[in-house]
Amino acid sequence: VQLQASGGGLVQAGGSLRLSCAVSGRIDTGHNMGWFRQAPGKEREFVAAIRWNRGSLYYGDSVKGRSIISRDKAKNTMYLQMNSLKPEDTAVYSCAAGLSSTLTPVTDVKMYTYWGQGTQVTVSS
Repeated sequence: VQLQASGGGLVQAGGSLRLSCAVSGRIDTGHNMGWFRQAPGKEREFVAAIRWNRGSLYYGDSVKGRSIISRDKAKNTMYLQMNSLKPEDTAVYSCAAGLSSTLTPVTDVKMYTYWGQGTQVTVSS
């Protein structure tokens, strides 16, 4: 499985961006997919996740109410629509995939086996 993230860029505060994560290879029904971000000098932070088959959604507190995660099974692609962007959203955003586990929550990086390269999101004030 290979993941390719895209869609980052420079945007003014209050603007929107849609990130995409294209998946090469087979994503089984038991997989979760997620977005994480990392700003300079900070730890990697959970942003959002989706259960590939059922479509259950999960959001980190920092983006809840401003972002929507979705997936298109036919295109094998996951999306993250981010609205009302703030300067503190500036970070490298990475997508990831991993098999669901009852022991590890979707918010935990350890749940994810496959990672794509990051895409830079910069929000100017």
